[in-house]
Amino acid sequence: MRNIEPAVLKRLYQEMLRIRLIEERIAELYPMEEMRCPIHLCIGQEAVAVGLCAHLTRDDYVLSGHRSHGHYLAKGGDLKRMMAELFGKVTGCSKGKGGSMHMLDLEAGFLGATPIVGGTIPIAVGAAFGTVMQGENRVTAAFFGDAAVEEGVFHESLNFAALRTLPVVFVCENNLYSVLSPLSVRQPSGREIYHLAQGHGVESFQADGNDVVEVYNLAGRAISKARRGDGPTFLEFKTYRWREHCGPNYDIDLGYRTEDEFQEWRSRCPIDRLKKHLKGKGLITDLEAEDMENSLRAEIDEAVEFAGESPFPEVEALEQHIFAP
Repeated sequence: MRNIEPAVLKRLYQEMLRIRLIEERIAELYPMEEMRCPIHLCIGQEAVAVGLCAHLTRDDYVLSGHRSHGHYLAKGGDLKRMMAELFGKVTGCSKGKGGSMHMLDLEAGFLGATPIVGGTIPIAVGAAFGTVMQGENRVTAAFFGDAAVEEGVFHESLNFAALRTLPVVFVCENNLYSVLSPLSVRQPSGREIYHLAQGHGVESFQADGNDVVEVYNLAGRAISKARRGDGPTFLEFKTYRWREHCGPNYDIDLGYRTEDEFQEWRSRCPIDRLKKHLKGKGLITDLEAEDMENSLRAEIDEAVEFAGESPFPEVEALEQHIFAP
């Protein structure tokens, strides 16, 4: 696919499949009520996180929003620590006190996630500004959804990033909905999201977020540009979440989207598309794909067991890592 090495294509497939299987396992476990935090699953959107983070080093920074599992894992976050965090255990990446929407892992360069829409965009710009001031060669990527561009801080952040030529990549995962509200009731018709970023003097592109190769190629250009010191880029990737906004279920019955729309997007599954290409080119066999899946499921089983056996935080932890006594 467009001059990408076969080994890279197979790695992209494996990383997307890994995130999919993890998210599906979380959906299976969630009704048991041992995970007491809200969850926002990225099933269907795996290509954006994987395609972009494939170009980042461990020293680079990533920030995310409420739908952050895929970004955390693609950036190199620890699966055991993520699963423990969902279970509220002290071995979690946020010590069991953050849950799904407040994950943090400095070792992986994952500076944090927050459920506040657009909340991490200015933090990403600040992080990028800090790296420039300290003479560090790091790239910062900020992941957010389509509703974040409706926040004032989005525009302020892009303006400052362009003014200071900061090494930051803005990544908008446009999955068409904010909770139950489609774009048509939130933004004027005929205007594409990436045009907003262009208005701030930021080089901007729109692409298919369900084509991991398209994501990989476009993200590679943006990250290389940032690393050269040539300033920010805005990337809008059109994609689609399969399950409900918050929770493990499907929600077509609510009526805000149609079964036909869901099935159309489901037919564009980024994992199935890449697997079909790999098999067609003889780059992966059915046996290899099965072995890969079995290995990933074993890894997930181990992470779930680790989370289940880990202890809860002690009561004293309530007063730790806070701003005031």
